[in-house]
Amino acid sequence: MIKVLVVDDSPVVREFVTNILNSTPDIRVIGTAANGEEAIEAVRDNKPDVVTMDVHMPKMDGFEATRIIMETVPVPIVIVSGSVDPREVSMTFRAVEAGAVAFVAKPAGKGHPNHEKDVKELLQNIRAMSGVRVVRRRPREDNRPVQPGKTASRETRAIGVVAMGASTGGPVVIQRILASLPRGFPAPVLIVQHMANGFTKGFAEWLAQSSGIPVKLAVHGELLSPGCAYVGPDGFDMLVESKGRITLRKGDNNKGPCPSVSCLFRSVAEVYGANAIGVLLTGMGKDGAEELRLMKEQGAVTMAQDEESSIVYGMPGAANRLKAATYILSPDSIIEVLKRLMANRPG
Repeated sequence: MIKVLVVDDSPVVREFVTNILNSTPDIRVIGTAANGEEAIEAVRDNKPDVVTMDVHMPKMDGFEATRIIMETVPVPIVIVSGSVDPREVSMTFRAVEAGAVAFVAKPAGKGHPNHEKDVKELLQNIRAMSGVRVVRRRPREDNRPVQPGKTASRETRAIGVVAMGASTGGPVVIQRILASLPRGFPAPVLIVQHMANGFTKGFAEWLAQSSGIPVKLAVHGELLSPGCAYVGPDGFDMLVESKGRITLRKGDNNKGPCPSVSCLFRSVAEVYGANAIGVLLTGMGKDGAEELRLMKEQGAVTMAQDEESSIVYGMPGAANRLKAATYILSPDSIIEVLKRLMANRPG
């Protein structure tokens, strides 16, 4: 039985979410809280397996509550946000930076066309997060010597693009990688991050605040620019064309995640071949694993996040089982390999 604490300032929402969770045989709500102060006390007293956390609340908001919980009595926190208003989206990503392991949209009411999809995503995240063994405020600092091998440290090749894909736990890892890239990074970076609709614009803006390179939402037909990162927008698969232009193709959420890591990696393999780097990060499912192997078969350098540093070892684990990754690394080591490969570019 997964024990959940529901935190929201609205009594109606607390009851709504509680009813959803208690309707499943493997989840039980053991308490509720109306603000961040109550949430901290309830976590200490009730020791839940997972906390669902609203962001805007009186007395103490969800960001501050997340920060204090993660510093004192760490527990997996799933942000449940009911608005794509820029202020709330910004607070959501601040909570992720403080240690929240996932965020989802607040389920729409019964009768709404998105109700079942939203409920499924909420339950899926709660179940996955309940299995997180150790929750860290941010990805673990890895001070071990990087040992990427001769290929990563010595080879010289023209790198035309870096493609990254992630799901659960990915935002803070992507932020960390982009923050470590220097201005003038010599290749464009394409990013697909699974998240609820309405959040990708705020995600790109959040990344831009700390990134070493410019970050923007991808636009259909846009020519890729070296040293710029492009985030795949809601509802569209992001691909690249032979002349280095972005193509956005309307996706189908019923057929899998959208935007799709698989679609991005497949197009990069076809267009760039050996002149590409593929990076598959923490997340549920197996999106992108087969296509990372395709990139490797085309001669690209491929990397998957290691199990120790992943919040959920689904996507990178699937890639590992397929032997799709040239290297299996922590985020810090991924950063070092990216820098080395780019430093060794010809010309």
